[in-house]
Amino acid sequence: MAIERRARYPDRMRFAILFVAAYAFAQQPAAPAPELTPLEMQFQQSLDNVTLTGWFTVGDSGETKEDRYIIEKVTKVKDDIWKFDARIQYNKKDYRAAVNVPVKWAGETPVLSLANYLIAGQGVFSARILIHNGMYAGTWGAQDHGGKMFGKIVKNPPVTPATP
Repeated sequence: MAIERRARYPDRMRFAILFVAAYAFAQQPAAPAPELTPLEMQFQQSLDNVTLTGWFTVGDSGETKEDRYIIEKVTKVKDDIWKFDARIQYNKKDYRAAVNVPVKWAGETPVLSLANYLIAGQGVFSARILIHNGMYAGTWGAQDHGGKMFGKIVKNPPVTPATP
């Protein structure tokens, strides 16, 4: 009986430590939101509640296939990392994703720069997508294929909260 209690004790202790750690973590104040430069504010406003509607190619083929990316919200996380809350629509499928994307700047032009990024349920992707003047264009790649993508950025109607 004593051996059985000693065997359970470490499990109880681990639970207690995890509980205390989780409580302490929950009590930490949230980090302040990063300050945005005027250029970053413009970038955020231009991609909040929009749809990227366009086309993509696979390999060297010139055949285009339609795709859509609904970006619900874009938030700067830190330094050059931005969180995109989005829905990806292609091949008659609709996937929801929250993706942290490095955004680099070529002068005043933002370039989304994914490198071997795992998107749950989709796979590992890399991309370089330039955003300019209400349009986007770039290259994309998965582990065994890739292509080009391009299209326009369209503001969605404002989201109105449901009234009770």
